[in-house]
Amino acid sequence: MQTLEEVKQSESKAAIDYVNEVFEIVKIRNPFETEFHQAVEEIFDSLVPVFSKHPKYMNQNILERIVEPERVISFRVPWTDDKGKVQVNRGFRVQYSSTLGPYKGGIRFHPSVNASIVKFLGFEQIFKNSLTGQPIGGAKGGSDFDPKGKSDGEIMRFTQSFMTELFRHIGPDTDVPAGDIGVGAREVGYMYGQYKRLRGAYEAGVLTGKGLGFGGSLARTEATGYGLVYFVEEMLADKGLSFSDSTVVVSGSGNVSIYAIEKAMQLGAKVVACSDSNGYIYDENGLNLETVKRLKEVEGKRIYEYVNEHPHAQYVEGCSGIWSIPCDIALPCATQNEINECSAKILVANGVKALGEGANMPSTLAAIDVFLKNDILFAPAKAANAGGVSVSALEMAQNSARIAWTFEEVDEKLCMIMTNIYRQSVKAAEEYGYPGNLVVGSNIAGFIRVADAMIVQGVV
Repeated sequence: MQTLEEVKQSESKAAIDYVNEVFEIVKIRNPFETEFHQAVEEIFDSLVPVFSKHPKYMNQNILERIVEPERVISFRVPWTDDKGKVQVNRGFRVQYSSTLGPYKGGIRFHPSVNASIVKFLGFEQIFKNSLTGQPIGGAKGGSDFDPKGKSDGEIMRFTQSFMTELFRHIGPDTDVPAGDIGVGAREVGYMYGQYKRLRGAYEAGVLTGKGLGFGGSLARTEATGYGLVYFVEEMLADKGLSFSDSTVVVSGSGNVSIYAIEKAMQLGAKVVACSDSNGYIYDENGLNLETVKRLKEVEGKRIYEYVNEHPHAQYVEGCSGIWSIPCDIALPCATQNEINECSAKILVANGVKALGEGANMPSTLAAIDVFLKNDILFAPAKAANAGGVSVSALEMAQNSARIAWTFEEVDEKLCMIMTNIYRQSVKAAEEYGYPGNLVVGSNIAGFIRVADAMIVQGVV
């Protein structure tokens, strides 16, 4: 008869073998999709203790089922530029999982968008949305269209063409897209107008991130940045730390970055740096947020313009150097894989105490290992940047009820959701033998809710 320890070892080996087997299938079925492979590997590695403890998930082959999208839509997007020349871009929508509710996830317009990136984002979205506790599934979409340098007319014509194909695949109870990189209130407005025109109906709940005049929610613009800081604030408090009097570095200068900066400052932090795709600014006295907001949100200028108004600040070409600035708290809010192993080691050497991921997968797997091995407080993206989709779900609720909550009401609900996500992640990490590891904790907490629902719903 096997001893209890031998049984545990056997179960653990079976779980590892199962995870490795499915991951090999993923790589064979999805060749050259490196970003997607990275996202899958990070989640799979966390789930071994779950399968060891609950073999039912292996028996139901949940991994192979959940990693395969329910639907992948790819289409061409023809549009005419201001010179009358016809241009063609690619459009994507990956409807990954409707287990918990209608597909939900942003639309990204950026030259880097391809099938791999959309699938990695959609796969992550399943678990992020699960963590919020809201009734929403996982999806993502986008196009390799670059809105930078385009006129309003060109952007309108492109987004209308994009929606002319997408509209047949979405709806308030089917798939509810939102904005992402390159898709803000202007783009969402154009898409909603075209959707309404094609459908011949006013269905406010089909898109989130809308303007306040036609069904948008207060606090949606601030949600991802604020939510990130609320999550990190809880993580710091558990260790007797806080944002107050801390030095903070934030990458990016879009919505997520700007409102993470704003909330961190409200909590007493000194934010000394931010960036855009060309370079970063460093202001040892603390950034002037009003200048950053005006440059990026009103005037649409590059971040280097900051030093023209604040000559004591420094501008440095290139983005990666921002992580060489000593700080107590780092908030990467720009893009995927912006922190590699080398940058992580520099941050650790310079005394960083905590890192919160505001972008999707901004740290490589090697960088995450560096942070965890050095006991840096680490808030992973799928948990820490769930504020945006949380308020998107709240916008859906307001649309369904034909009501509008105040900014304070939405912000209070957001704070509560982010606190609950943190507590879920901590509890799952402890329950499965990885106390303090929020990467493992958030992956497990997000996975179990979806997996249990999949089992109850049968093989569909």
